[in-house]
Amino acid sequence: MKKPSSHSFISRVRSSMADLHPTERRLAETLLSFPGDMAGYTATEVAKVAGVSNATVSRFVRKIGYASYEEARREVRDAGKTGAAVLRFGTADVDAKKAISAHLDQSRRTLEKTYEELDISIVDDMVGALHTAPRVWLAGYRAGYPLASYLAWQIGQVLPSVRVTPKPGETLAETAASFSERDVLILLGLRRSTKSAEALVDAALSTGMQMAVIGDVATLLAAPVRWSLACSTASTGPLLNHTGVIAVCNLIAARTLELSGVDGRQRMERIEEFHDQIGEL
Repeated sequence: MKKPSSHSFISRVRSSMADLHPTERRLAETLLSFPGDMAGYTATEVAKVAGVSNATVSRFVRKIGYASYEEARREVRDAGKTGAAVLRFGTADVDAKKAISAHLDQSRRTLEKTYEELDISIVDDMVGALHTAPRVWLAGYRAGYPLASYLAWQIGQVLPSVRVTPKPGETLAETAASFSERDVLILLGLRRSTKSAEALVDAALSTGMQMAVIGDVATLLAAPVRWSLACSTASTGPLLNHTGVIAVCNLIAARTLELSGVDGRQRMERIEEFHDQIGEL
């Protein structure tokens, strides 16, 4: 069965199920349950996990369009690096006693790597622009959306006009129609990036507005924006580690408040007055 080379490993396995022999189907079901095993296991190890022979593994990978098991494993390993969580799962047992310390170590490394590449002058230059912009836009897709919302909530304590996009049901065109060249847009660009993120960058830049990209997507960070803040999201588990990203967002928010001056403090005092009046806290 010849498969187009553009198909991912998982899509090739799924589309081949009806044509597989019983032992090949057992192997396919095992790989679909724990595709991450392909990245770190030899053909012999995968055969043992699935309860099939080495010959079955070799025959199977050729049937779904790969020249060898190594070629298939290399594709799974590379795809896992882009953030596909399912490709990070494996059958290996995780020691619960070590889970917290392992996660802490990974978070510490991710945070240190992020801060090693951080330039406070870039952060403060961006913060200065936020304070003079008539509107500040925060954008994010998938994992980037809640982080964009978090940053918007924090800086909104001193900035009067902060918007998060995309709104539910809103098209990119409906959002972009409100962009102004005097506005500032901050995009949380995280893997796996959507095509909408690239389209948003193009739309924003076409208006002449100033723009920042925070995240780990190389193509977005390389866009001709004014500020690029790269964050490490490396992880040994099924999910990317966003500790460094949230730390950068917190730093930006802190500097936005710290550099807000009299206007910022007056807005915060006004907010507190309404908290007392409404009694919602």
